[in-house]
Amino acid sequence: MIPVTCTVNELKHQRAIVDRVHAQVCDKVCKTKVDFAYGTMIEIPRAALKANHMAIEAEFFSFGTNDLTQMSFGFSRDDIGGFLPNYLDQKILRADPFQTLDQDGVGELIRIGIERGRSTRPNLKVGICGEHGGDAESVKFCHKLGMDYVSCSPSAYQSLV
Repeated sequence: MIPVTCTVNELKHQRAIVDRVHAQVCDKVCKTKVDFAYGTMIEIPRAALKANHMAIEAEFFSFGTNDLTQMSFGFSRDDIGGFLPNYLDQKILRADPFQTLDQDGVGELIRIGIERGRSTRPNLKVGICGEHGGDAESVKFCHKLGMDYVSCSPSAYQSLV
């Protein structure tokens, strides 16, 4: 899985490296092939919007919702403590977008990414990784979008059970 990608050319470039390393590993272990899937994290809004192109190279997408949220809002996770409580108190935001997925904005980018990616590669596997995978409302939203998997940290998972 190639992180923080924004163009199909970047994925092609990285694929050449992955294929070279794959061949070296196969030679070293005397195998003709080691099965793997080649995919990317969709963490940049541009990648979600250009997902039809990204899916030319990628066999799966993992939406990195923490970084996608940060880049979509222009908020730094390190700096939100200074203003986010006020935004929540004053109802400027209904929830902390780093805890519960912003379905209207970031969610729209994810929906677009899935639709466009699957328009190129109908069997494209899609999921999310990040803290949103431990939030029940975010997981329900991802299910409605037709995601194949959700991953999260063990601590985030504990909040679901």
